[in-house]
Amino acid sequence: MEDGRKVRLVMAGWACTTLCLVSYTAAFSHGASLSACADMMPKHLRAQLHSPRNNYITIHTNMSFYFPGDKVPVTVRSSRDFMGFLLQARKVSNDEIAGTFVFIPPGSKLLTCFEDGDTVTHSDKSLKRNLSFVWKAPDQPIGDIKFFISVVQSYFVYWARIESAVVAQQGQN
Repeated sequence: MEDGRKVRLVMAGWACTTLCLVSYTAAFSHGASLSACADMMPKHLRAQLHSPRNNYITIHTNMSFYFPGDKVPVTVRSSRDFMGFLLQARKVSNDEIAGTFVFIPPGSKLLTCFEDGDTVTHSDKSLKRNLSFVWKAPDQPIGDIKFFISVVQSYFVYWARIESAVVAQQGQN
């Protein structure tokens, strides 16, 4: 009788662990979790951070300055396919997430880290290379900003916080 209980407990434990791992893994195929908002790091098991110098991704905008309320196009280009990403605009002064995204490409979705639509992540595992977004600056002055992206090439390989050039705020009093 006791051996039967042990076998059932072991089987139940194994089943629970397997289900937990499968659901944990599947969740990331549909985008980053809110736990990645602050540090922009993927929460994958055994994921390995690679040097920002060796990445194949660039993030830029064709604007070197913006005014409060402006819409700023943001482009992500990669010479290699990748599966996942997390994109944010952050204030240069204090690294706080700022603004909202008003246009996102297919295969992506908006996240709410601090306010609605302030972060974009992938919504599926399709391979991506070139992505275009539009970010809207808040109506009130926030200062200079940079765009940051973390990119997951595969479940085991990622680059965190690849940054754009500074986009300077104009029209400050």
